[in-house]
Amino acid sequence: MATMESLIGLVNRIQRACTVLGDYGGGDNAFSSLWEALPTVAVVGGQSSGKSSVLESIVGRDFLPRGSGIVTRRPLVLQLHKTDDGTQEYAEFLHIPRRKFSDFALVRKEIQDETDRMTGKTKMISPVPIHLSIYSPNVVNLTLIDLPGLTKVAVEGQPESIVEDIENMVRTYVEKPNCVILAISPANQDIATSDAIKLAREVDPSGERTFGVLTKLDLMDKGTNALDVIEGRSYRLQQPWVGIVNRSQADINKNVDMIVARRKEREYFATSPEYGHLASKMGSEYLAKLLSKHLESVIRARIPSITSLINKSIEELESEMDHLGRPIATDAGAQLYTILELCRAFDRIFKEHLEGGRPGGDRIYGVFDNQLPAALRKLPFDRHLSLQNVKKVVSEADGYQPHLIAPEQGYRRLIEGSLNYFRGPAEASVDAVHFVLKELVRKSIAETQELKRFPTLQAEIAAAGGEALERFRVESKKTVVRLVDMESSYLTVDFFRRLPQEVEKAGNPPGPAGTPIDRYSEGHFRRIGSNVSSYVGMVSETLKNTIPKAVVYCQVREAKQSLLNHFYIQIGKREAKQLAQLLDEDPALMERRQQCAKRLELYKSARDEIDSVSWAR
Repeated sequence: MATMESLIGLVNRIQRACTVLGDYGGGDNAFSSLWEALPTVAVVGGQSSGKSSVLESIVGRDFLPRGSGIVTRRPLVLQLHKTDDGTQEYAEFLHIPRRKFSDFALVRKEIQDETDRMTGKTKMISPVPIHLSIYSPNVVNLTLIDLPGLTKVAVEGQPESIVEDIENMVRTYVEKPNCVILAISPANQDIATSDAIKLAREVDPSGERTFGVLTKLDLMDKGTNALDVIEGRSYRLQQPWVGIVNRSQADINKNVDMIVARRKEREYFATSPEYGHLASKMGSEYLAKLLSKHLESVIRARIPSITSLINKSIEELESEMDHLGRPIATDAGAQLYTILELCRAFDRIFKEHLEGGRPGGDRIYGVFDNQLPAALRKLPFDRHLSLQNVKKVVSEADGYQPHLIAPEQGYRRLIEGSLNYFRGPAEASVDAVHFVLKELVRKSIAETQELKRFPTLQAEIAAAGGEALERFRVESKKTVVRLVDMESSYLTVDFFRRLPQEVEKAGNPPGPAGTPIDRYSEGHFRRIGSNVSSYVGMVSETLKNTIPKAVVYCQVREAKQSLLNHFYIQIGKREAKQLAQLLDEDPALMERRQQCAKRLELYKSARDEIDSVSWAR
């Protein structure tokens, strides 16, 4: 059956692991929620109320900084781990991993130094906690949080807001429903003026999670005692009050051992005429056991919710591990297989973009449906087929011998000159589709989750894809230019055979006195320009359909079928070392996977242990 120590020790280990893995409170993920679901004990009291002495009595070691005014300037998350009898005591700080402190005077110095590193050698405070774990056979399993002492006025060197700042910091801890409040009050002051009790009453009005601690019982005026408080007549709590006798300043100055101090405390209560009947329920040792027992009952009651949070965390971590990918094999064959699988994953996403499963492929259709027709409409045919240019071209084509019937050479030159203009839109269509394909390669790489781990392989795939697309572009340009050249190299004869017939059908009225029409009149040249324009329009409609076919065949189709073919051939020739370099992961992702693996191991272990406790109940 699980013991109280093992149950609380389990919670301690989970809390410790959460802090090591960076899941300590304040976040909005399941890990932070797990920390906040676990019960902790916050030590609250006014300055000089004896908080530090209570903590040292519970630990059995003199390890906290001392002085006048505000000494605790950062929260101290103190985790106590009970070890087997006879084992050496030691302490560890989260910010100095793997360094064990067996000299507790050095622990005190490190707390002070770490505080100064954050706040400077001033009286300022910081909400960033210091995490300290103490392993000892003389402690019980507990997590205690020592908070800065509440104060009523700012002293020199502190801002006026210090009073409110400290209270707000303390509230962030004690307002949480899973926080047990250890309210420290000095017995030689009126309990009605206790800062700790005042705050505890506000956040825990029922007193269900507040433990009252009276310090300095031995310093009360003669003839007075604190029985009314301890026995709950002055201020009643759901939990018991506990009296503590701290070490005297003389004992502290003489470095009296804490074990000796505990013995003196037991003797004080056992021989006290006022508190003798309560001796078994007084003192720091009883307080530690009382807190430990209370935490056990709280933990047992909350096992279902804790288990639910752990299961949720495990699901999230396993999902993230799948997202990040498993560790890479070391042999060349497995590495080559992994690279090819990653390339196929990229290729699937790239094809989805082209075929409509993902956005982007529609932009290629936009090139054909919008950009190409717009470019064709903007070609300068009006200028090329102007009356002045038609006269010029036809005259130059005739040379010294004017044409007799129809200016065939003039027609050919005008048509060839017009068709040359189609090269620009044709090549621009190729370039536009090339740009879209390059962008889709980039997006596909970014969207291939499996590739995120391997920046080197991402770069290689991007480079290989870019080289392939450039080859496809070169071939596509050659093809569309050939289409234009083919239109220039052989004119559609039937179009021109119909022209004389159409003229004759339209009639050829004679000029004045029956003279024939002047073949060099403006009307004649306008008719030539109109005929050429009609022919060029016909060719434009043809190219508007054939250029997209050529571009898709030479670029889009090839990209779908063989974008990485050349890359596959090159990869197959690489040695093991080169393959390993391609699978050189992003250090940040490697670190993230390691963190996830550690968390996963922690939570699965915690779930197993909690299950065993649940069955043992």
